Amino acid sequence: MDLFSPCTLGPVSLKNRFLKAATFEGRSPRGEVTDELISFHRVIAQGGVAMTTVAYLAVSSEGRTDRHCIELNDAARDGLTRLTKTVHAEGVAVAAQMGHAGPVGNARSNGAKSLAPSSGVSVMGARLHEASLQDLDRIVHDFSSAATRAMDCGFDSVEIHVGHNYLLSSFLSPKLNRRKDHYGGSLENRARLARDVLGAVRTAVGKNLAVTAKLNMDDGVAGGFGVTEATAVAKMFEDDGNLDALELTGGSSLANPMYLFRGEAPRAEFAKTLPQPIRAGFKVVGKHFMPAYPFEEAYFLNQARVVAKEVSLPLVLLGGVTRPETARVAMEEGFSFVALGRPLLMEPGIINRWASGDEAPSECTHCNKCMPTIYSGTHCVLNGGPMVGAS
Repeated sequence: MDLFSPCTLGPVSLKNRFLKAATFEGRSPRGEVTDELISFHRVIAQGGVAMTTVAYLAVSSEGRTDRHCIELNDAARDGLTRLTKTVHAEGVAVAAQMGHAGPVGNARSNGAKSLAPSSGVSVMGARLHEASLQDLDRIVHDFSSAATRAMDCGFDSVEIHVGHNYLLSSFLSPKLNRRKDHYGGSLENRARLARDVLGAVRTAVGKNLAVTAKLNMDDGVAGGFGVTEATAVAKMFEDDGNLDALELTGGSSLANPMYLFRGEAPRAEFAKTLPQPIRAGFKVVGKHFMPAYPFEEAYFLNQARVVAKEVSLPLVLLGGVTRPETARVAMEEGFSFVALGRPLLMEPGIINRWASGDEAPSECTHCNKCMPTIYSGTHCVLNGGPMVGAS
């Protein structure tokens, strides 16, 4: 399979198999769509990807990660429309990652409770409130309304966030979901909210947009959601018929973010972004919250193969792809697309370079010091790069 030949994702025509993964851009102060955010995605589009993904767009005010997260509402419509038009002018498709942060949300910053499957306290000491049945009905409707707004803004695709222990992912987790009603207990019950959301989104957009989901294969937390259950959920999603593709991920923003990133753990840099007294507390829990994992090329591939054996949905491979040859191997094994994050921060034009015949791997060192820059404009700290020029 040629990595650089045209292909389709549902109703969307793409020029190659490479997607920009959803990574928070850090360019939306107070939730505003800024020129800097639009420039960020223009640079990515000019670099050769087939589709860039805007992250993270909340379906409601309480669903934001914090107050600097864009809410997919009428107030953001004009800015997001300018963004999609800018990306389309480069001949590139654009996706909206939609989600509800749930237990990952910063309640103090949002001025709203952090909702979760069950009440409790997060690893960082935040209070979590059990979502009522009325909350869940409203949230399903919020996803539907947000999908309609994304369509109105000109997005080609919507990616539903079912990973990293955001709300839909947290419901899947047997560790976080201790409910006794029809949203808890069995895997089918724990998957109910995500399936309801995907059905509502598909109904809202019909066949006009591609609909994808980002699904955790493993929370990276003892007692959490794992690949066996993830495979079963992927089969449920496939049977429901609401998805055009499934992106496979892992890790918990709530309890183990480094499981997603791999490589060095930038604890000192991350601690500097925290206010006191949280910063002092982080020095105690930092090694547990951010353990270091050795980087390996395509580190999610083995787990993703488990899912791939059981489903025929188009799959997106994410995680540590730094060479075109790795992408070719994934295509030969049946994966349809590859999503890149850090390599595009290091070198936004890497896809154009690979397509030209220069297949040298990404120079990303996986130091992960780009992670804490989400609070000041996400960029690679090693070379500055065009992302800094866009901020």
